[in-house]
Amino acid sequence: MRIAVPREVAALERRVALVPDGVARLVKAGHQVIVEAGAGERAGFPDASYERAGAALGTDAGMVSGADVVVKVQRPTPEEADLLGQGSTLVALMAPATAGELLPRLAARGITTFAMELVPRTTKAQSMDALSSQATVAGYKAVLVGAGALPRFLPMLTTAAGTIAPARVFVVGAGVAGLQAIATARRLGGVVSAFDVRPAVREQVQSLGATFVEAGAAAEGAGGYAKELAADEQQRVLAAVATHIRDIDLVITTAQIPGRPAPVLVTRAMLETMRPGSVVVDLAAESGGNCEATRAGQTVTEAGVTVIGPVNLASTMPFHASQMYGRNILTFLEYIIRDGAIAAAAGDPIAGPMCLTSGGSVRG
Repeated sequence: MRIAVPREVAALERRVALVPDGVARLVKAGHQVIVEAGAGERAGFPDASYERAGAALGTDAGMVSGADVVVKVQRPTPEEADLLGQGSTLVALMAPATAGELLPRLAARGITTFAMELVPRTTKAQSMDALSSQATVAGYKAVLVGAGALPRFLPMLTTAAGTIAPARVFVVGAGVAGLQAIATARRLGGVVSAFDVRPAVREQVQSLGATFVEAGAAAEGAGGYAKELAADEQQRVLAAVATHIRDIDLVITTAQIPGRPAPVLVTRAMLETMRPGSVVVDLAAESGGNCEATRAGQTVTEAGVTVIGPVNLASTMPFHASQMYGRNILTFLEYIIRDGAIAAAAGDPIAGPMCLTSGGSVRG
């Protein structure tokens, strides 16, 4: 098959959908891979590395229009979508909840679209799970961003000028990003605590050396994701967070509910109880934010607390983020391509739930 890897055009996007190692594996399997010139440069993968892996370099729209499969990080713009060949296959992070106008456009061209954020949370699909791989990057980087904004050290230090107590870090949401944030904060010497509405993650939090904060609420939905809390449970959670957050120096919030706005777990009233100079890094900024003061893509100060709302944080570490995402893409392609054709029926347990458009129609 002819597989195209275009350069990403979205603002602030530095990742690339396939790295040279993945290209080499596809070429060895008999596929033709065309990479747009410069597609990997911002992630640390120059054109020469793709050529050594067996890819051809493309420089015009024909590389996309003539491809059987197009793989991307971000969903295509309308202009990019119009370049896709009739009946081709698109694989990308599609952000389905906000792709309403794009999907009919793709369906009208007979394009089969697979959303990488809809990979089922099953053992068989684990190596394709792009949300988890990119959340790992974001969780790690969030701690570094927060530590850089703190006006104090993270670890305990014993110096000639006296002993400096370690900073206290509170991670809200112990999914993949949260667990990585916990591990990173611990490595940097912080005293870490964490909260999640899913009781099942308690042991994971504790195994990383963090304290689990009880809130008297439990809400675990399908696929291991959190689900929306009932009103009384939400009040118990807010009360528990409010009590705990007063003595915290760095808060990392990661709580999100698929298809819904992020729950507000840190209110402005809570910020007023925190010490001046404290920092909140809100990884849910793009879906509304876990902190009431969060502004996506901005850093604001409320009641002396710095609130950071990073956007596309995984893209700020494009080398490893691309390696991980590229492995997700590669594994998925190897799964759906059989005997030189796309062989993924609507009832397929992995590809089926990921399919947004097929046969000229929008699915769902």
